[in-house]
Amino acid sequence: MSGLGVALRARAYRLALLGLALLLPLALLLGAGLGAYPIPPLAIPGILYRGEGLEYQVLTALRFPRVLGAALVGGLLALAGAVLQGFFRNPLVDPGLIGVSSGAALGAALFIVLVPGAGNLEVYALPLFAFLGGLLATLLLWRIAQTPLGVQVSVLLLSGIALNALVGGGIGILTFLASEQELRSLTFWTLGGFSGLTWRLLLAALPLALLALYLLFPLARGLNALALGEREAFHLGVGLEGLKRRAVAGAALGVGVSVALAGGIGFIGLVAPHLFRLLAGPDHRYLLPGAFLLGASLAVLADLLARTLAAPAEMPVGVITALLGGPFFLYLVLRYKREVYRA
Repeated sequence: MSGLGVALRARAYRLALLGLALLLPLALLLGAGLGAYPIPPLAIPGILYRGEGLEYQVLTALRFPRVLGAALVGGLLALAGAVLQGFFRNPLVDPGLIGVSSGAALGAALFIVLVPGAGNLEVYALPLFAFLGGLLATLLLWRIAQTPLGVQVSVLLLSGIALNALVGGGIGILTFLASEQELRSLTFWTLGGFSGLTWRLLLAALPLALLALYLLFPLARGLNALALGEREAFHLGVGLEGLKRRAVAGAALGVGVSVALAGGIGFIGLVAPHLFRLLAGPDHRYLLPGAFLLGASLAVLADLLARTLAAPAEMPVGVITALLGGPFFLYLVLRYKREVYRA
């Protein structure tokens, strides 16, 4: 690529990041203001400055933890998706594909069906079971994929597919054993949503979320080198085993935290990285922060749609993301098919 082409591409990246950096606060403002109890978004700074009244209570006690939590979950899922797509060198990879989301869902299902009547402990114990489920699934997959020559990526991917099928069977058995109330809780959990987010829950999850960001963001240069192939990345000085450990551990942690906070929110990890590639390009130095910003905005806007489309009732956010992400995934598959035929 010529010097002019490089400069134009860098300018496209910077413009895309700037646009997404402006989109996120706008989405947060709309998400905080609109809903069953509407508050004019432009009036929010004044309400916060006064620090009293019903609108202030609605914003600080209900809306802010919800929209900030949605942004955190969406950003983590999108970042994990971007890293895993670069790690597997496959644009169709989603964080749920390696079984972490399924493991977390199984942990939550075990708690709902086998530990009924937890009362106040449920607020913390349910996310904890979900996180432990995701963590155990990751450790199991890592153990299976480990060989004397290092972790085999193809084995890791195939093991994740097998684990997803196994976990689906386990959740099916728990669904069969569940009472009517447990079945209702289990269904809402698997469909995903942000209605249960509170400040205490967010603060409890924040250290693990920050650790996931710390593991994932510095991988950009290694993933760019890996796009050329493992041998080329090795000759460029990339520590492949360290990169693999950091990518899988960071993605598992980010997805586990997200499922623990919001249940099953699908397709954001697939859609957000692709949208950024369409906007600007595939360079991971820009793709990782861009996917995080875009995923955060998409999750907040999906939650806003879930709260307002059927108001005063509330739709599960996972349904919204599936309805929007499913057609996009089919588009990607058809595009991939055309590229294969052209090759």
